[in-house]
Amino acid sequence: MKNIPLPGAKAILMVFISTALVIASYSQAFTQQYKVKTIVIDAGHGGIDGSTRGIYSTEKDVALKTALNLGKMIEASMPDVKVVYTRKEDVFVKLYDRIGIANVNKADLFISIHCNDMPVYRSTVVTGYTRNKKGKRVPITKTVSRKSTSTHGTETFVSGFGRMSEQDNEVIKRENDAILLEDNYKENYEGFDPSNPENYIILSLMKNNYREASLNLAKMVQDEYVKAGRINRGVQEKSLAVLARAGMPAILTEIGFISNPEEEDYINSDAGQQEICAGLLSAIQRYKKSVERN
Repeated sequence: MKNIPLPGAKAILMVFISTALVIASYSQAFTQQYKVKTIVIDAGHGGIDGSTRGIYSTEKDVALKTALNLGKMIEASMPDVKVVYTRKEDVFVKLYDRIGIANVNKADLFISIHCNDMPVYRSTVVTGYTRNKKGKRVPITKTVSRKSTSTHGTETFVSGFGRMSEQDNEVIKRENDAILLEDNYKENYEGFDPSNPENYIILSLMKNNYREASLNLAKMVQDEYVKAGRINRGVQEKSLAVLARAGMPAILTEIGFISNPEEEDYINSDAGQQEICAGLLSAIQRYKKSVERN
């Protein structure tokens, strides 16, 4: 697949405006013919990109299990829909290739599955006291690392307009840092710098064509989590590189906090997997029915 360059923001704006006008002129014909025929399911991370973990499980393994279970459910209940996986085993797949798989297969939906995590905070604590050569009492300190184990809930992301403060968001950092594991990331993303917030704005502009459809699907996913009694952390628009180049509606859903022991047990259990995947399937079916009816 030929790479899409990331030129200056002004050039992107011009292309975006031109594309929007073309899309508007054909929107009526498109909606009359549109069918959800192919869904790409992306199991987040994998291989060397898999350091996020709970007490006994890793995000990459839980994401893969969920992706495969969801795919089986779709294939069983929606025989007219083709399911494509970005990975079916523990391998590293570049963010560039994940969305490339969706674009090459002309997917109608792209769903990326992840587990959430809390950032590690380091602080200095006093462990005791000693006396210096002058006999003055001085504290003995050490650095400790902590993370919240009580934060829980679900949230779903779509690629939207970036904000200059987003580089401080831990979710964005964690998901986009996978780019740096790619040997040729500068070539694949043509100068994309995960630490440069302006690059996220450009990526978001490229994704805006499918913003409304992505938001609709994301809301349906969150509604299903709520029906199952999960905590709703909402739908958010963030500058996620894995979604930005999608030529179709695309979402990234965080099925739970692997850093929370209770949620780690839930997302690993058979009952939890069944409930999560059934909810995702229901959201997909609702979305498919709504767009094909309209």
